[in-house]
Amino acid sequence: MRDPDRESKELLGLCRAKLIEARAEALNRLMSLRGALSQQERGGDEVDQSVGLLEENNNLTLTHRLRVHLFEIDSALARIELGHYGLCEETGEPIEPQRLLALPWTRLSIEGAEIRESLNRGYSR
Repeated sequence: MRDPDRESKELLGLCRAKLIEARAEALNRLMSLRGALSQQERGGDEVDQSVGLLEENNNLTLTHRLRVHLFEIDSALARIELGHYGLCEETGEPIEPQRLLALPWTRLSIEGAEIRESLNRGYSR
């Protein structure tokens, strides 16, 4: 016989483990990017300087994305601790287990993501 409470705890444990792993990975990438940013040379001719600025811009963009990703991961870990994990912010319904396993930091169910996307499209016009 299926035990939904046990399945829910197993899902929570799997998601927590994935979140912790993703957090460590993101932190490692962030530290690597910071090292690359601090080691960039400023000299050279105009072409070298242009290439250096493009590389710096790419690294800063990646750094920003990693920080946003870390925020989402930390928020998901906090929701686990508070007992709010797995509930869609848009609909209030449980998020699909497959979606949580694929994107453990997600805040929205598929339906909630579609609702939010249609709202965003409406505002962009």
